Amino acid sequence: MNKDPFEQYIKESEPDKRDKGYVWYTAIGLQAVDGLKTSEYLVHTAVRNIEGEISFDEANALLQTYYEENPVRDAEDRTEEADKVSAKIAALLSEKAFSFTPNEYLSIHRRLFTGIYSHAGHIRDFNITKKEWVLNGATVLYGSAAELRATLDYDFSEEKKFSYKNLSMDEIIHHLAVFVSRLWQIHVFAEGNTRTTAVFFIKYLRTLGFDVTNDIFAENAWYFRNSLVRANYNDLKNGIHQTTEFLELFLRNLILNENHPLHNRTLHISGMFQESEKPDIEGIKSDIDASKPDIEVLKADIERLFHPKTAGHILKLCRTFPNQALFGRSDVMEAISIKPSRTSELLKEMAEKGIIEPVSGHGKGKYRFRQRNG
Repeated sequence: MNKDPFEQYIKESEPDKRDKGYVWYTAIGLQAVDGLKTSEYLVHTAVRNIEGEISFDEANALLQTYYEENPVRDAEDRTEEADKVSAKIAALLSEKAFSFTPNEYLSIHRRLFTGIYSHAGHIRDFNITKKEWVLNGATVLYGSAAELRATLDYDFSEEKKFSYKNLSMDEIIHHLAVFVSRLWQIHVFAEGNTRTTAVFFIKYLRTLGFDVTNDIFAENAWYFRNSLVRANYNDLKNGIHQTTEFLELFLRNLILNENHPLHNRTLHISGMFQESEKPDIEGIKSDIDASKPDIEVLKADIERLFHPKTAGHILKLCRTFPNQALFGRSDVMEAISIKPSRTSELLKEMAEKGIIEPVSGHGKGKYRFRQRNG
């Protein structure tokens, strides 16, 4: 997300504008956990709210009217959801009221997703799996549908009884990481679980005395989600174990204003994306460049990051341009028969999510699929 629209407010000396700038920046940034992007209209509306021209209620009403007058006709376009949920998150984060209860957690989901999901505020009644990019397409084992309320109540009761007295900051950070990762793993809701958990957790941290008005959630929302995944996944036969180490780095930046690098590639279980002296994938040596991509790993990445219809287009491109074949905008238009404007958007989105990489020395606007070696 482009920070520019809110940067002046985040640095603003006037507390009200600064605080509103942070809540809007966080709200919009959190849409990245589900691969969603907001519209320019939403940013314009947010700025009007920050400037004091309209209230949060009026901002929500404007968005409702806007989408009634400009309905989204593309089934894969979730901009309306991103806009409306962002506005609701901003309003929730601006409120001081909060109670540490399971009902508050359910209420946050209901407030965020009423009008978006039919199950807003309801505990899911079926079991789920989700393919994860960070796990090479594997899934976390989520809570059993038959036990969700009991598990949720238990985790809340245990946290209420827990005392932070006399703990070092390292111990506090570790405990908070364990708590939020367990809450997330229950996966009470069919959709919107991570955004609900993030909003609840931010408000809970405030009750513990932590001033989390910074840009960590906004700029690292996907890292936050991937670190929750890694905190809840074991594959011991392959030497992979659940760990809160990545989540703790995120929390240290959030709570203590430390500056640990937060790169999603460091979380990937394949080890291919582990940090080295060269921080970019381009630093991988030519023996890797010469190898063939693992289509199953690439497929898992694509299905995790994109809407099914878009994923289908991208997989067709994978088959059309295999083994480091170069392609450009016109090649994509011909291969999957989409409009020029949509082609540009798709190329930009694939590049931003690390599916393709630009290639220099072969003419302007050439790309190839990144290698995915499991």
